[in-house]
Amino acid sequence: MALVAMTSVAGNLERAVDRSNLDPTTSPGQNFYQYACGGWMLNNPLDPQYARFGTFDQLAENSRNQVKDIITNLGNKNPRGSIKQKVGDLYALGMDSVRLNQEGMAPVQDGIKRYQSLTRKDFSGIIADFHKGISDPFFNSAVMADMKSSNDNMLYLMQGGLGMGDRDYYLDKDPNTTKVRNAYVNYIQQLFKLVGYKKADAQKASQRVMAIETALAQVAMTREDSRDYSKLYNVTTIAQLKADYPNINWDQYFNTLGIKSIDKICVFQPKSIAKVNEMMKTLKEQDIKDYFVFKYIDAASPYLSDAFADANFDMYSRAMSGKQVKMPRWKHSLDVPNTMLGEAVGQLYVEKYFPADSKKKMQQLVDNLKKALGEHIATLSWMSPKTKVNALVKLNSFTVKIGYPDKWRDYSGLDIDPTKSYWENVLNARRFQAQYEYNQLDKPVDKERWYMTPQTVNAYYEPSSNEICFPAGILQSPYFNPDADEASNYGAIGVVIGHEMTHGFDDQGRNFDHNGNMVDWWTADDAAKFQELANKLGAQYSAEIVADDVHANGNFTMGENIADHGGLRVAYSAFKKTEQGKGNELIDGFTPDQRFFLSYANVWAANITKEEMLRRTKVDPHSLGINRVNVAIRNLEEFFNAFDIQPGMNMWRDPADRVIIW
Repeated sequence: MALVAMTSVAGNLERAVDRSNLDPTTSPGQNFYQYACGGWMLNNPLDPQYARFGTFDQLAENSRNQVKDIITNLGNKNPRGSIKQKVGDLYALGMDSVRLNQEGMAPVQDGIKRYQSLTRKDFSGIIADFHKGISDPFFNSAVMADMKSSNDNMLYLMQGGLGMGDRDYYLDKDPNTTKVRNAYVNYIQQLFKLVGYKKADAQKASQRVMAIETALAQVAMTREDSRDYSKLYNVTTIAQLKADYPNINWDQYFNTLGIKSIDKICVFQPKSIAKVNEMMKTLKEQDIKDYFVFKYIDAASPYLSDAFADANFDMYSRAMSGKQVKMPRWKHSLDVPNTMLGEAVGQLYVEKYFPADSKKKMQQLVDNLKKALGEHIATLSWMSPKTKVNALVKLNSFTVKIGYPDKWRDYSGLDIDPTKSYWENVLNARRFQAQYEYNQLDKPVDKERWYMTPQTVNAYYEPSSNEICFPAGILQSPYFNPDADEASNYGAIGVVIGHEMTHGFDDQGRNFDHNGNMVDWWTADDAAKFQELANKLGAQYSAEIVADDVHANGNFTMGENIADHGGLRVAYSAFKKTEQGKGNELIDGFTPDQRFFLSYANVWAANITKEEMLRRTKVDPHSLGINRVNVAIRNLEEFFNAFDIQPGMNMWRDPADRVIIW
């Protein structure tokens, strides 16, 4: 029996770092990402239904297939009102292409008539109605923990209204952005024509929409500035809000949201709200009505006939990301209940796919990483003893969530009615979720709440509750394999754990104390030294070319880069305390240290379109996979030693240019 067990484990150990993932024609010192991942990229050419596909996405596909297996086996005779009925019917509605194409624009017809009949006195209430699950015309709002009183919820107003998602798409003049912007104008016109506008009217309406969104983009805060919480935390009384922005009927807005009592609010981007206040007075009624109509049909288009869904794909997937082929209908249909009834699906998911042993092993890894990070903090040369004490208090106050929540969401108030259209049911589910969020305003912050579903392939750190969370979905190979060697697990999920922990001390997380309150617990000298190191790290990323002559944005990706950097260092330290880490035994020809770095690189193996690289550089706070590997590891002496990287090689970085933050 022992011999069989040893054989099984040995097989898993070798598979954990797969030689077929490597590119033997490239040396580690020339391009480590290509060396470690080139074989994977060659063996997994980009399917045209994706703009990016990597090992991360492969794991998400695995989770999606697991969820598909659950949902497609629910049966069609479940009691009305049961979770199985709601999940199953919502999926089935999305799969019924015949009915969707027969219905055409009918599901949105009443909404369009409603928006076309509005007058100026209705606008503030309509904006709020949109915010209850439809879209974000002009601005947006959300209930979150008060950044300076983390047990209390507060309402936040935020810039919004941009269909392309980022201000730069409206303002930049480079060829790729101009191409996307032109595609967006065509898309707006196409949607108007699909709902019955004549060509000339559709052109005029699209011009009105673009004028509004461009004006909003011109005053929108940049993504870099939006990382500075001190610029976002602008708390004001409701009386002052009404005085500052009198053209918005705030009583109408709050009443429509179902908010009966509110005395203060946080305005994230005052310039944006000021612009909306001006627009409510100066824009013609027809301009605003056309804008509302577009925002409505834009939100509904993925859930309507093929003509609408195809237009949506051509804009947001083909033009913006470079995808060439739509995903199979079942994937889109599955994503709806998988997100809108996420915890209901998650409960079924963990019962079938998440073994208890995985949670136990993961907790052990977290404990080891936590200890290693504490040791790093204690020995930092640039941080004073006073700040170290506060940092260690914060670290030891982390709440750790693994796998799935202890209590599940109640969906009994949500009705899914298969006699109604797909869009009506989707909208009902979205309104249910939005009302749930706004209802939190009168309640204390729920510290047990999860902000990702168990089946999600991701992880997060939440500063307001000082918690790290690792859903069951990510706790699978290649990120986590209970039977793999320690180097493989510490290089993959170990770095993820360290990454999320380090978010508590990145350029944003460091602004919050152990209770989740925005408090400056740093000495001025320590904060200056931290910023100097962070700027140096950011410059390393900004020096990288993304595509054409576009550089990476090291300031926008600062938090994630610091977390990658810290996660690598801390995970490596924790790994070196294991039996494998203390030795130098070869497995499949690789030393333990080599397996650690290869495992890390392999979780970022991916193929990606140029359009998607450029899009992510505008909107994604994470660096591209190649930079998450090649830039990050070149700050670690241990990497150079593991692969004998010498001066003169491409991967070499002089010691004076390396950065050590955590």
